[in-house]
Amino acid sequence: MSTIQLLKTTFLSLVIVLSSMAKAQDAKEIVKQADDKMQGEESSISVMSMTIKRPTYERNLTFKNWTKGTQFAMTLVTAPAQEKGQTFLKREREMWNWNPRISRMIKLPPSMMSQGWMGSDYTNDDALKKSSIVEDYNHTLLGSEEIDGHDCYHIQLIPNEEAAVVWGKVIMWITKDEYIQMKIEYYDEDEFLVKTELAHNITTLGGRVLPSQFEIIPADKPNQRTLVNIENIEFNVPIEDTFFSQQSMKRIR
Repeated sequence: MSTIQLLKTTFLSLVIVLSSMAKAQDAKEIVKQADDKMQGEESSISVMSMTIKRPTYERNLTFKNWTKGTQFAMTLVTAPAQEKGQTFLKREREMWNWNPRISRMIKLPPSMMSQGWMGSDYTNDDALKKSSIVEDYNHTLLGSEEIDGHDCYHIQLIPNEEAAVVWGKVIMWITKDEYIQMKIEYYDEDEFLVKTELAHNITTLGGRVLPSQFEIIPADKPNQRTLVNIENIEFNVPIEDTFFSQQSMKRIR
């Protein structure tokens, strides 16, 4: 091989490597912007309602969420009466549940993160935001695709080897104009689809353009689903780290 050919080959290889690195970085930045939009760059406080739809019944819940960064989250169930006052806490890598009806504090093991929160298709991991879609995954931009008339980035997330996450793979569709997560597919470790999350009712919430409803559909039970509605949300509200404690779990209302 001549010197010129060698230089051309080396240059081409370098371009390919740099291009791949740029795409990966772009994909991570896109996911981060979408995550920040939903969670707040620093914190968020939200009020949500949930409808759990099953073939023979429907069940409704309301709850309030507090989040701060990727380390802290608190969820308080406010209705119905039989579940009112139940609280869930994430503090760094520890997760807790307080049930006032039996005055019992339970530490949730990692194995419970994939289980349905309060009997819904919304997992404990979803409720507590245990894993970070930004830090716990490698991101690859697969291309572009239209979802419900929105031009979206099509991104694949594969967990880092050391990450303790629920999913074996996540596929996201994020709008190019507002960084809205329009569709998310969650796969298990064998790459079988477990559930799909769809965004509906794009509106303005907390001064941001966001979906006000999310629909979660399990792949193996297409006749059931869970609807999560954002009733109110505030972003970047000052919250002390000490708020996220077992003491707060017992007294917040």
